[in-house]
Amino acid sequence: QVQLVESGGGLVQAGNSLRLSCAASGGTFSTFFMGWFRQPPGKEREFVAAISRTGASTFYTDSVQGRFTISRDNAKNTVSLQMNSLKPEDTAVYYCAANLAYSNTANYRYWGQGTQVTVSS
Repeated sequence: QVQLVESGGGLVQAGNSLRLSCAASGGTFSTFFMGWFRQPPGKEREFVAAISRTGASTFYTDSVQGRFTISRDNAKNTVSLQMNSLKPEDTAVYYCAANLAYSNTANYRYWGQGTQVTVSS
């Protein structure tokens, strides 16, 4: 019912920036909490950031606090993740997700297919 499509992934050098975007369709975007998760190679999917329905509240995992910024544009049905000061440890497949309530675990109702982010040293 709800489709999420990520874009903006790629290969960057450590210290540089990258902006990920997620376009949503098939639902009322403003009713969803939105989140970003990532899955490094060989590891489980982990929480990165989340944003409330209006964008008034944001949440981050400690390792990205101060470097990443999540935002949303309810008029465009999009959520973004601005990633600054990237580190090789940030290398992962990044997933956009939507849920009807806040969660920092991988139990979101809807998921995108992911976009690869690779940070070289």
